Amino acid sequence: MSFTGKYEVESQENYDAFMKIIGIPAETIEKGRDFKFTTEVVQNGNDFAWSQIYPGRTMTNKFSVGQEAEMETMSGKKFKATVRLEGGKLVVDLDRYRHTSEIVDGKLVEISEAGGVAFKRISKRVA
Repeated sequence: MSFTGKYEVESQENYDAFMKIIGIPAETIEKGRDFKFTTEVVQNGNDFAWSQIYPGRTMTNKFSVGQEAEMETMSGKKFKATVRLEGGKLVVDLDRYRHTSEIVDGKLVEISEAGGVAFKRISKRVA
């Protein structure tokens, strides 16, 4: 299934608990809690351009499934990671957590897990 599309955040679960576990400061958690942003994905086979579009800033990470790539967090921290495809899900293991992305009923479902807490964000397709 293709991930290509433009998605807008619709709902999220366990945001605060997950952010605390991975060490995000309370002030930053507060600012981001109800922040609605758009994710735009362009997939060409195993090659991806994954963009998160915020007012005033767009962050794009490019990667190929199974190959190490340099990526960046919203705070500007750069890291290297290898994204895998497992059962239709994109999976990446980061320093503090595991992140999966999949398309379910036309929606982008992302789950980040750390310390027994799963942060789930669902985004609806808008284009």
